[in-house]
Amino acid sequence: MTAAASNCRGEGVNECVAKGLAVIQGNADTDLADYPDDAFDYVILSQTLQATQHPRVVLEHLLRIARHAVVSFPNFGHWKIRLLLLFGGQMPTTANLPDTWYDTPNIHFCTIKDFRQLCDVVGAKMEKAVALNAWGRPLRLNAPWWFWNLLGEQAVFLLSRRP
Repeated sequence: MTAAASNCRGEGVNECVAKGLAVIQGNADTDLADYPDDAFDYVILSQTLQATQHPRVVLEHLLRIARHAVVSFPNFGHWKIRLLLLFGGQMPTTANLPDTWYDTPNIHFCTIKDFRQLCDVVGAKMEKAVALNAWGRPLRLNAPWWFWNLLGEQAVFLLSRRP
């Protein structure tokens, strides 16, 4: 069974249910603690980790209740965001981050590098990771992570627990 843990609206969940997939949607900050260990094969936390109250706890629960977790998030380390902040002097808005700082659901701004460090802290094994461009296409780079951190507007990670 697959679970979709999200604080967001359920348009994607409805689409999955319409295709016959078993999907559960809930509040990642409060509902994950209610699930037993290994309740799911996969859990998906899409574009939500940065909007949770306690990202570390949420990630720990994801890895506890499922064998695999797919986590995606906007990369606040992208070069364009860095330049807009440096030269504009205020929190930028972009196509992927369209809300002003006072209206955004994002409360934890993280970069790809930050997330990789969090994975180490919680003992997550990175099975696969990809940085995406503005159009959601994977960056085809054989480069170090710091390069992905500069060029990736979003990131998607497939995680599992370390044995």
